[in-house]
Amino acid sequence: MSRGSELGLQHVAEGASPSATALRLADQVLRAEVPLVEAIEQMAVIALSDARADVFAVALTTFSPADEQQWVHLGDRAWLRQWQRRGASATVLPRTRAGAHDALTMPWVSQRSRIEVVAVPDVELLPPEAAQDASEMSRCHVRAAISTALLSGATMFGSLSVGSEAPGDWSETLVADLRLLSAAFTSRMAAEAAERSLADAIVRGDQASAVQEQFFAATGHELRTPISAVLGFAEVLQSDAEDLAQVDDVARLTDFVAQVHKDAGIIVGAGEQLLAIVEDLLSTARLLGDGTREPVVVAEAVRDVAHWVRTPAAAAEVEVVVDVERELVVEATASGVRQVLTNLVGNAVTHNRPGGRVTVTASRTRGEGGESRVRISVRDTGPGLTPRQLSQVFEPFVRFAEPGVRGTGLGLSLARAVAERDGGRLGVDSRPGEGSTFWIDLPAPPP
Repeated sequence: MSRGSELGLQHVAEGASPSATALRLADQVLRAEVPLVEAIEQMAVIALSDARADVFAVALTTFSPADEQQWVHLGDRAWLRQWQRRGASATVLPRTRAGAHDALTMPWVSQRSRIEVVAVPDVELLPPEAAQDASEMSRCHVRAAISTALLSGATMFGSLSVGSEAPGDWSETLVADLRLLSAAFTSRMAAEAAERSLADAIVRGDQASAVQEQFFAATGHELRTPISAVLGFAEVLQSDAEDLAQVDDVARLTDFVAQVHKDAGIIVGAGEQLLAIVEDLLSTARLLGDGTREPVVVAEAVRDVAHWVRTPAAAAEVEVVVDVERELVVEATASGVRQVLTNLVGNAVTHNRPGGRVTVTASRTRGEGGESRVRISVRDTGPGLTPRQLSQVFEPFVRFAEPGVRGTGLGLSLARAVAERDGGRLGVDSRPGEGSTFWIDLPAPPP
């Protein structure tokens, strides 16, 4: 007896031959001669042509179907569709208005389907550790099943499954068909994901160039303003001083001293603004130059930032609350993560209200290619942003602060540059009167 039989699984030799129809479809899929969704529909026809198959199901976790009408959307990134034999009662579809938690989990079978095609001839023959799998299949009126994952490296694209209402061994040809087509689908999806990632990178590169041009143009304009003020008032004072060099009129000299006192204040203010801009630029240049990425424990970075802002938060009567799991880790530069978070948390304190709150949280998420990422969110109870402000909030030298609040308007723009250098994204969700949530999305280390 094979090891597969001992586990309650049907052993199907690797050399089992697929059908001619599956071979043709696999060739079309690999040559990209047929759209993926159309190929999946053809796969459903192949599966249901087997006398034992009552239901065929496909789950997609990375690609969204072009026509969503016949698919069930589970959560943010999961799509499910099934095809049934006429009159069959077997179904894997969850109830109406389902969420991601309503999807079948089948933990015992799922782990094995990541390695090979799993054929279950009878759920009642599964071992005790597969009790949850047997229970879920029984609720779906499925007595026997075949399942395989669409997995490439660490990226899960979805799964293919066939179910039967009656127990019994599966056709080796059908198992071979699923084995072949799952490999073809996975290869095609991985290729399309790579092309899409490359296209996105090109677009981001073009956007980065445009943002860079805009940044330098804005920086030149903002530097010119205080420099012009310094030079203009200094030239006026120099000219007046030359005119009064040989004058003994006490009244005129007294007026000149008063004017110097007034203009000097303007010069000092312009100089301080100029110095603040230069310091922001230099500090960010140093961060951008430190490009060594390493695993960064999110909880430790957030704890440091919360410690640094405790004094201004207390002065502003704003409570800073941290709720971050210690297990969350990102792959980034440690100084860059802390600098971006300092900017986000500092802004959330500055633009809050007395008695307000800043809440820092983090959660696992997935990128467009299915890769693991972590999103760190900073939510405040401030006034929120209007749609116009949202469209401009990351532009350099744009400020929405109350009068008297110091700043250069460079913080968010430079924070975005640091985040993107680390392979991250910076974003915001906000509505007027409901506060704002700024977030940074960073890659997680490979498992």
